[in-house]
Amino acid sequence: MERDLKIRTKRFALDIIDLVEKLPNTISGRAIANQLIRSGTSVAANYRAATRGRSDKEFIAKIGVVIEEADESELWLEMIQEKGWIDVSSEKQEASELVAIFVSIVKKMKNK
Repeated sequence: MERDLKIRTKRFALDIIDLVEKLPNTISGRAIANQLIRSGTSVAANYRAATRGRSDKEFIAKIGVVIEEADESELWLEMIQEKGWIDVSSEKQEASELVAIFVSIVKKMKNK
């Protein structure tokens, strides 16, 4: 599962990179692109860091960051969708699924 999530979060980051290249080159488009690129790529980077955690407590803390970044990505994707710039429904769904997966992992870890 860990390897699958590494691949999945990296794929999400790559999809976000591709997506931001399509956003309008306006003040608002650039601002949202900058925010989304940071949060979207951070999901993968922080998940990789979490897998190298030295303890369950450290792992849970780092997964908390992953959850925050995936949720923030979902917000920016919602804004893009609502502005009608491009269809981001698949990326938005993936962000939502990643949040749910990582929340579930944290709950299981805390109930050990």
